[in-house]
Amino acid sequence: MARYSSPRSTLPVITLYDSPGTRSQTWVPAIWRIRFILNYKHLPYRTVWVEFPDVETTLRAIGAPPSSWRSDGRPIYTLPAIIDPTQNPQAPQILSNTNVIAEYLEANYPARPVFPEGSRALQVLFVHYLQEIFVKPLLPIMVPVSYDRLPERTQTHFHGAMSTPSHPLPPGPKREHAWQLVKMQFDFLALVLDKNSDDGDGVGAQGHHVSYADFALCSMLLWIEQMAPQDGWARIKEWNGGRWARLRQRCQDYMDVL
Repeated sequence: MARYSSPRSTLPVITLYDSPGTRSQTWVPAIWRIRFILNYKHLPYRTVWVEFPDVETTLRAIGAPPSSWRSDGRPIYTLPAIIDPTQNPQAPQILSNTNVIAEYLEANYPARPVFPEGSRALQVLFVHYLQEIFVKPLLPIMVPVSYDRLPERTQTHFHGAMSTPSHPLPPGPKREHAWQLVKMQFDFLALVLDKNSDDGDGVGAQGHHVSYADFALCSMLLWIEQMAPQDGWARIKEWNGGRWARLRQRCQDYMDVL
């Protein structure tokens, strides 16, 4: 099995495996979360771009563990993945699964924490809510739009395997109703975050300072902005008094793509 070895001519840096879209280089929310952490902690890294049809082959080749397992025991390989040779170049850490990578980076690079003391459990719960509940009404809108903006090889790879229709909702009552369901989730989240107004500014989940929860939410905002700038982000940035545009601005300094 092929393993990673860092180039001898350069200092070792973390390698982040990402998957490109056709019009925006990085767009997957789960991968954005890790990119945010790397940028926020000022960790040197580089990006290796992998189209979706090549993900399993690539991750097996570098010795990455599966990100999860099917019910029948078969492994599932997904991005992001990282290789970190900076702690031990002879035995680099090779990791997959967004939450596993986030925990690893926080434990091994504790400066500029994304999990402020005592917040880890609540932040994990917040991110679980985003992944399992908040995102659901977005999927019928965003999955078809994203599909249309993927490289042709990737579209072919996903064709027939999508549980969500691959054709975007046409303009009209059905599409407006779908966006209304999305707005209900944003409205609820705005009410929750308003509770930070007395001991924060009400923008972030942890008061005045950005955290993993903010990066998880902003990753979804960037997905919408990059894949549906007119019909999606143009709406959302005006909702709830411009709160989501302010959150995006709060995270702006950590959006480098290296």
